[in-house]
Amino acid sequence: MSDMNSMNREIKKNQLRRQIVPASPQKEENSEEIIKKARIKVRNKRFKIFLVLFLVLVAGAIGAYEYFQLYHYTGYGVVWEKEMNEGSYVGYQDFGSNVLKYSKDGASYLDSKGEEVWIQSYEMNSPVASVNGDYAAIADQQGNSIYIFDKSGNTGVATTVLPIVKATVSAHGVVAAILEDSTSNYVYFFKRDGSALDVKIKALLGGDSGYPVDISLSPDGTQLIGAYAYLKNGALNGRVAFHNFAEIGKSIPDRLVGGFDEPYESSLVAQVAFLDDTYSCAFADNSVSFYSTKNALSPELVKQVAVEEEIKSVFHSDKYVGLIVDNPEGENPYRLDVYKPDGRLAFSRGFQYQYTHADIDGDRVILYNEDSCRVYNMSGRLKFSGTFDFPISKIRNGRFPNTLIVTGPQNMKEIRLQIGGQYQ
Repeated sequence: MSDMNSMNREIKKNQLRRQIVPASPQKEENSEEIIKKARIKVRNKRFKIFLVLFLVLVAGAIGAYEYFQLYHYTGYGVVWEKEMNEGSYVGYQDFGSNVLKYSKDGASYLDSKGEEVWIQSYEMNSPVASVNGDYAAIADQQGNSIYIFDKSGNTGVATTVLPIVKATVSAHGVVAAILEDSTSNYVYFFKRDGSALDVKIKALLGGDSGYPVDISLSPDGTQLIGAYAYLKNGALNGRVAFHNFAEIGKSIPDRLVGGFDEPYESSLVAQVAFLDDTYSCAFADNSVSFYSTKNALSPELVKQVAVEEEIKSVFHSDKYVGLIVDNPEGENPYRLDVYKPDGRLAFSRGFQYQYTHADIDGDRVILYNEDSCRVYNMSGRLKFSGTFDFPISKIRNGRFPNTLIVTGPQNMKEIRLQIGGQYQ
């Protein structure tokens, strides 16, 4: 019996030893490997879920982009309406994100809800406005005064002895004006407070420089592009010239850093414009030219686009240049061509619409007449076409992507474009 008890005790001891002996190292490694593989599997599963969600979001974003690019708005609703004091209304100009209204007896700055931010009274026979960034200038054409404004109001008044032909303003408030007398023209410069700068350019039709037709200041106010007409062998020709008024141009006569005659033989340049501090353009009667002043002392003709058709309208923003020309081919009587600042074509599209005004605001081209409008995006797709029951003087983008500010002599409205279910 005692032997049996001893045997039972030994068996129990052996069982107890087996229970308390730690697992072998090989078994520990196998457990860690299993845990590691499980973690990798979880990470891979999470990555696959994330990748699927990401692809769904990308596909949704692309779909939404294509939807808004392709969809055509066919109706609208009025968000708000503001009655305007018509007075001696002359015109509207985009001024920052708002609108500058100017007339013969004063100007006012209107915010995105039609409220007057400031009002300035004056008396002019023929006011013309120029806007560049945060500054605007209103000049009395054939008169002797130029009112200079920023977004807070009038900063100064420039007074001239000679009659004003044209005026342009920089984004820093510097104003350049073409003045004329009986024998020659001059370009004078003024600070934003209206005081004269000790800089001027004299030009004669029969002289070396030519007769100034149009001018434009760069946003920083250090460069000026001018369109000139000059006589050559008894014929009138066009010229584009660049002047630099920074420190670098001081040592150069008349600060003339570049002139281009050959591109305009037997043609005239009617309008020039600085798009930004680097790129500018010139509109001739048979071409549009794109210039770069990356090298301030050596302007470059980047590209000249010949236009065989008759040019009906030219317009621009700081990012795009637009032309409307006769379209002799096809069913559409007109063609809209829009270019980037370096001369690359953004899009070209024929149309039949009888417009009277053409503007670029952001990434939209807006064509309109006194009671209707058409809006294109920069892919050339028609986004909206509609008619209104009140006269139109100006249309620009509203506060949101699907709104427009429609302004007339008597009222201003913000309209919300509505989808009608048509693709163009």
